[in-house]
Amino acid sequence: MENLEIFGFRALWSPYYLTCIVAAAAFYLLLVTKGKHRATVKEKTLFLTGLVLLYAVKGSPIDLMGHIMFSAHMAQMAVLYLVIPPLLITGLPAAIWERIIQTRGIQPIFRLFSKPLIALLGFNGLFSLYHIPLVFDFVKTDPFYHALMTVVIFIAAFFMWWPLVHKVQSQPQITGILKLGYIMADGILMTPACALIMFSEAPIYATYSDAGAWIQALHLCVPSDMLAGLALTGPDMFHTLPLLEDQQLGAILMKIIQEIVYGSILAVVFFDWARKERAKDAVPDALIPKYE
Repeated sequence: MENLEIFGFRALWSPYYLTCIVAAAAFYLLLVTKGKHRATVKEKTLFLTGLVLLYAVKGSPIDLMGHIMFSAHMAQMAVLYLVIPPLLITGLPAAIWERIIQTRGIQPIFRLFSKPLIALLGFNGLFSLYHIPLVFDFVKTDPFYHALMTVVIFIAAFFMWWPLVHKVQSQPQITGILKLGYIMADGILMTPACALIMFSEAPIYATYSDAGAWIQALHLCVPSDMLAGLALTGPDMFHTLPLLEDQQLGAILMKIIQEIVYGSILAVVFFDWARKERAKDAVPDALIPKYE
C-alpha cells in the first residue's frame, strides 16, 4: 500500500479550507460571546465540535481517502450528513436562528423545506439519487457538480434534522412520540440505497475501479500540478481490501453510524418525552405552532 504523503501537504490537510473553518469559529465566538445572543458553554461546545468534524471529513486526509476507498467515502458522508448538522443547529442560540429565519426571502423557503415530510423525502431522495452509479461517477469526476451536490445534500440534511433538534419557540415543533416515528422513518428510507450497495455482486462505481475515472476524481482534492508528477496506476495502489469488500464495508459503516446516531437521538427523545409526561406541565397544545 502506497503512502498518502506522495499527494503532498495541500491535498492531505487543505490549508485554505482550514483557514475558512478557523475564520468561521472566530466569527461564531465573536457573535455569541458578547451582546444579547450569548451562547451557553454547551452550545459553544456543540457548535465548535461540529466545525472540527467538518474540517476532519472535508479538509483532513479523510477527504483524500474518500476518493480512494469507498468505505472511507461512506464514513465521511455519514459524519457529514448525520452528525454535523444537529451539532451546528443546537450549537447556535435560538435567538440567532430566529433572526435568520425571519429574514426576508429565507422565511418562505425555510417554512417549506423544514416541513417533516418534505425534509425526510428531500434528504433521503437526494442521498439515494447521488449513489446511483451513473450519477455518482459523473458527480465524482466534475468539481462543480461535486461541490454543488455536496452542498445541496448538506442543506437537505440540515432541514431533515431541524424538526428534531431545533429550540426556536416560534417554529413548529414535533411532539415527543412523533419524533420517534420520524427517526424510524428516516432510518427506513435510507435502507434501500445502502442495501443496493451492500448486496451488489460486483463493484458498481467506476471512480473506485477504473484507473482513468479514479485519477479524474482525484482532481477534486489533489492539485493538478501535483497529480501530473505522480505515477498512478489505479486505486488498488492504496487498497488493503478487494474492491467489492470495500464497497460492502462502506454500506455497512453507513448503516452502523446511522444506527448509533439515530439510536442516541431516540434515547434522548424518549426520556425527554417521558419526563415531560410525568411532569404534566407541558405547554398547552393551542400555544404550540403546528405544521400546516
